[in-house]
Amino acid sequence: MIPAPTVSSSSSTSSTTSGLRMLGIASAVALTLGLAACDRNGADQTAGQKLDSAVAKTEAAAGEAQKKMEVAASEASAAARSAAANAAAVMDDAGITAKVSAGLAKDEELSAVKIDVDTRNGIVTLNGPVKNTVAKERAENIARNVQGVNSVVNQLTVTAG
Repeated sequence: MIPAPTVSSSSSTSSTTSGLRMLGIASAVALTLGLAACDRNGADQTAGQKLDSAVAKTEAAAGEAQKKMEVAASEASAAARSAAANAAAVMDDAGITAKVSAGLAKDEELSAVKIDVDTRNGIVTLNGPVKNTVAKERAENIARNVQGVNSVVNQLTVTAG
């Protein structure tokens, strides 16, 4: 009996691993039967020798299938880590936006105007009207002082009124 190839992976890929294991076993059995039936080079071989040869070829094929499954599991694991990192970055940006907006709302002069705050990869962009350049600079400083902010793009416009 040929042992089923195993793959170490996280529990989230166990069903995929089980499916790949079954595919590997089915492939090994089919290959064994095919090799035993189609071996034309060994006309002088006994049935036992033919079977041994078929088993050796099947074991080699199973080893190759196991390597492919390990690579696939590794790639799936890397993709899951990348997706988790991307989700964390989006959550960080949302938190930065909320903190900047809260800081602007606390300022008496800035809370009266509508300032749009957008954050991508720690870069905060401020858009909207302000009453004067002092308010524009104060809004930028509030945003710059929030933890996690890498830089501030100040697109606030000074409007009379």
